[in-house]
Amino acid sequence: MASPATTPPANRVPAGIIANIKVPATSANLGPGFDSAGIAFGLYDELEIRTTEAGFTAEIEGEGQNYLPTDARHLIIAQIRLRLEHLGWHLPGLKLKAINRIPHSRGLGSSAAAHMAAAMAVKALLPQDAAITDDNLLQWASEAEGHPDNVAPAVYGGLTFSWKQDDASGDIYRAIRMDPHTDITPVVAIPAKPLSTAAARTLLPATVPYTEAVANAARAALLAPAMTRDPKLLFAATEDWLHQQYRQPSMPETLAHMTALRAQGHAAVVSGAGPTLCVFAADSYETDVVVQQLEQRAAKSSQHWDVRILPVDTEGATMEIFRP
Repeated sequence: MASPATTPPANRVPAGIIANIKVPATSANLGPGFDSAGIAFGLYDELEIRTTEAGFTAEIEGEGQNYLPTDARHLIIAQIRLRLEHLGWHLPGLKLKAINRIPHSRGLGSSAAAHMAAAMAVKALLPQDAAITDDNLLQWASEAEGHPDNVAPAVYGGLTFSWKQDDASGDIYRAIRMDPHTDITPVVAIPAKPLSTAAARTLLPATVPYTEAVANAARAALLAPAMTRDPKLLFAATEDWLHQQYRQPSMPETLAHMTALRAQGHAAVVSGAGPTLCVFAADSYETDVVVQQLEQRAAKSSQHWDVRILPVDTEGATMEIFRP
């Protein structure tokens, strides 16, 4: 998708613009929907950005407060500057305050949330007549992230299916949004030990058997009706052959929990690249059972597991802008 019309490079972002941004956590893949399916959760990173006359600083609370850079090297600040320069705007200075609640490197879309926050900030700093759309935000954040599966639900909320189109001008990212069935409740188990997405991807094979690819395609096609119309189909719709089994060496405990829960008929999947486990419960009774099962298994683990019920976020990222 082409970027909106921009003005000459001499444009300078004025000081005094304030934007409050809230971006949800996301889970991608949902079993067989590898690199395409995603859903937004009611767990949020919150940021305040304020333009200044000079200098770049970041204050961080929560995840990453002990190791993320607090100057111009901060990922969100760097992405804001890069995108603005690409659009022909100069940003003299910025103060960023971040409350990070999305766990890092756990498969809950923390990097996509950061790229989405940067895209939202760019929208806030451009003039209103730039007419930045959600499709622009999807494109910008997906370009930075490298794939749209986590970005799309962060943009639109709810359940999303995304894809990439080749174009003469470069990769074009698209997505559709759906409303998950109101009976579905996501339950997650987040381990203390992180896992990088890049490390998890190194375990994936270059090819898979034809029969497994066919089986995976059938289950991926079942995801949309299972998630939106008939939760009774969730167990069948979340069966995967493409990636989860291959990632077992990097997160054996996650896969053990997933296998045990699926043996009992629960729609358990690896969230994103892991190591978080996500179970889509079809009703309140199953929610209680799954929480109890995960807490019992967590109590026997050598590491801490944070078991949570996370509501589905239906709005996606939101923002309030105050202009001088």
